[in-house]
Amino acid sequence: MAGATVEQARAIAPEVLRPAWRRRARGLVFTVAALAAFLAMAIDLQLAPGAFMSGFGKLGRFLGEMVPPTSGGQFVRILKALAETFAMAFAGTAIAALIALPLGVLGAKTVVSHGLLHFLFRRFLDVFRGVPALVWALILVSAFGLGPFAGVVALALADIPNLAKLFSEALENTDGRPLEGVRSAGASPLNVMRYGLAPQFAPVATSPTLFFLEGNFRNAGVLGIVGAGGVGFELEERIRIFAFDQAAFIILLYMVAVAALDSLSRWLRNRLA
Repeated sequence: MAGATVEQARAIAPEVLRPAWRRRARGLVFTVAALAAFLAMAIDLQLAPGAFMSGFGKLGRFLGEMVPPTSGGQFVRILKALAETFAMAFAGTAIAALIALPLGVLGAKTVVSHGLLHFLFRRFLDVFRGVPALVWALILVSAFGLGPFAGVVALALADIPNLAKLFSEALENTDGRPLEGVRSAGASPLNVMRYGLAPQFAPVATSPTLFFLEGNFRNAGVLGIVGAGGVGFELEERIRIFAFDQAAFIILLYMVAVAALDSLSRWLRNRLA
């Protein structure tokens, strides 16, 4: 009887009755392999203690030159650059959302039910999702020249496939009963979309759009370093001439602006939830 019980338990959960030394040996092999891989990557990246100490020494000297932070008499210019950065982020996010909306409709299974077409469309979006905004900015700055235009287009191109994927998933998860209710009342297709779909889709779509706006405000500062305008361009200029006190002022002001935008966006998302 006991033997039959053991056999039944082994059939249901064979890993539980496996000898303990096998599990320990397998865990040891995985641990050793992970440590070996980490050491190999550290050697390849030259992560030596001497390099860390040398870098920290230089970093300490730079931090000392940042105190006290000062605008260098260019406070108004820095504020204009900060406003330009926000304008880049807002315009890029708005353009991306407007273009991603119809793409999200096409990518939803509830709209395009053909399996092959849906698969090809999603893979098409995945290809462009792999290109970050910084790469787009490098390409567009070379094509259109220095300035915020390249930054706006780069942010939009980087966000369109991501927002389209999120919008399509939001459409797929909508409840069909309100749509049927509005349709059964004799409403036109436009009113079905307005009163049955929009109240469900709008809050879900607005929340990630606000989240992308936060990220784009941070990314826009990085894009400015490669010539796409905004506060990043001002920061790169100060670092290039070793004006670290002014660079520290720009960084602190930028941090305050990012924190304010994050708080506002979080408040709006909570109101929509």
